[in-house]
Amino acid sequence: MPARCTDHGHGNVVWVLGGAVQGGRISGDWPGLAPAALYESRDLAVTTDFRTVLAAVIGPHLRLSGRSLSNIFPGFAPPHSDLDRIIG
Repeated sequence: MPARCTDHGHGNVVWVLGGAVQGGRISGDWPGLAPAALYESRDLAVTTDFRTVLAAVIGPHLRLSGRSLSNIFPGFAPPHSDLDRIIG
């Protein structure tokens, strides 16, 4: 009998903590648990690339340019997101 749950799904959470974080909100998209929204019809879908979060954190913290970030994350161009407003 197939399992009817998403306890081992692809989706996850990333916590951003620190004094410069303008917290109190959730960033990202919630795709829901409808069958059409699930990855491979069984797992919670990933909606935010972890590199987007890491670039938003380490870029300003280490005063890295976009070129430096592209060396850290080859082939990745971080999109503009609401993380830019949350992480100061």
